[in-house]
Parts: sequence; structure tokens; C-alpha cells
Amino acid sequence: MKHLEALQKVADGAGGNRASGTSGYEASARYVEEQLRAAGYKPVRQVFTYRDDDADVETFNILADTAGDPTHTIVVGGHLDSVRRGPGINDNGSGVAALLETARWITETGIQPKNRVRFAFWGAEEVDLLGSKHYVDSLSIQENTQTMLNLNLDMVASPNGGRFVHDGDGSSFGVVGPAGSDVIERTFLDYFAQNGLATEPTEFEDGDSDYDPFLKAGIPSGGLFTGDEDGKTAEQVQEFGGVENNEHDPCYHRACDDISNIDRQLLHEMAGALGYVTVAFAMLPRPD
Repeated sequence: MKHLEALQKVADGAGGNRASGTSGYEASARYVEEQLRAAGYKPVRQVFTYRDDDADVETFNILADTAGDPTHTIVVGGHLDSVRRGPGINDNGSGVAALLETARWITETGIQPKNRVRFAFWGAEEVDLLGSKHYVDSLSIQENTQTMLNLNLDMVASPNGGRFVHDGDGSSFGVVGPAGSDVIERTFLDYFAQNGLATEPTEFEDGDSDYDPFLKAGIPSGGLFTGDEDGKTAEQVQEFGGVENNEHDPCYHRACDDISNIDRQLLHEMAGALGYVTVAFAMLPRPD
């Protein structure tokens, strides 16, 4: 929550948003970099440019690596930018906060990853997934094959949300991820089952979040989500609580996506799942 409070303060001082190419994004990035350095990482910026309203906009991703075998790299990412209409505290400050805490926990507990973990904070997701696309497009053939998997966090504290795990094996929606995506899904489900927490599958949707470029590049992918503008069903109310027919996040892409738009318990649960799954794969050889 301290990370989210910091991002809210950034947005308040930057015209109400943290969109790519703005002072709010730059201040958000500096905060993330400070947190990573304090945890012992050496963050780097991966700069890229895109066209917006007939102007060139320069922005960047932030990447920070653990020790471990670089030929087996786990990319754990979420987008740092918000839309221009609001501060983006659930979308996707919540994912950023979970990433930062996972990165900090790994170093503070002295975990020595066998496989390298690369924490990635994507720019310009709200434009057209441009940061993650730039990252994947910049990979050499060798770097692509050395990318073990991608974990994606996008909106993990929706106030009327649920615990949604991406359907890696295609059993629910028929869209099968690259080989290994089923293992990611199963590992998340194992964590939630061990903690007595109900889940529901969610679909990999074309162009919907930063997992998309990885999927299209043939890289095993998975992740977590707590819902956006879709209405909550009666079955979901039974599983997760909340209000039937109301949006999972009534402030999705709106100015009210602020610090009050957070389910703290749900954020706690999803961050715990991310930490567990990240380290589970960091300590294992590449899944076939």
C-alpha cells in the first residue's frame, strides 16, 4: 500500500495521471528505480519512441535482474503507465506494487535463484502494449529461446474483483498458450488451493495485456487478473463475495481509479501468489 500511496502522490502532482511520455510517468519510474536500488538491484531503462497525435513520444521500460542462469530467464512484468484519464492505481499500480514487493522479498530473504528473474515494468501499455512489444521484438532468436516464461500482472486489486488465473492449457476457453503455459496455470492454481482460495480461469485475449507479445513469440505465459469493466456474475459472488452485476472495477480507465479503489485483501492474496510462483520457477530447470 505504501507503493500505491507513492504512485497516487505522483499522479496528484502531475495533472492526475501517470501516462507514458508525461512527468507523471517519469516520476513513477524514478520511484520504482529507487525501490529496486534499495533492494539491491541495478535497474536499467530500455528506451523506445512511438508516434502519438503526429508527434514522437519517447518513453521506456524498466528492467531489473536477479542473479541466476541467464539462459533460463523468467520475465515477471506489469505495466507502469496509466491512462490519461486517471492515476491508474488499480490499473496497474497494483501490479507494480506486487512486483516491487516480490523483488524486495527475494533479496531480503536471501533466496538465490537458479534461473534469472527479470522484473519488467512496461511503458506505453495503455497506448498499444508498446513497451512489451518493443521488448519482445528486440530479443534475438537466442534470447527468445532462453526466455523460460512470462508472468503478467495487470489489475490485481479490483474492488469488486475475483481471483482470475489465465487459462494456459486452453481447457476453459480453447486458446492454448505455448507449451509450458499449462504448467504456469497449474502452479498458480496449486498455490491458491493450498491456501483455500477459490479461483476462476480468465481468457488470453488478443491485444488485451502485456502477455500478448510473449504469446505471439511462442514464449510460455501466464498471470493474474482481478477483473475490469465486466459485470460480476452470481456464481462469482458465491466464490469471491461482492455485488452481483456491478463491474469488477467500476473505476476502470476513469479518474476515480485512485487509492480508494483497492481491495487490500485481494491485493495481498494475488501478491502472495506471484511471489510463490516466481520463486517456484526461479528454482527449477526450464519446463518442457
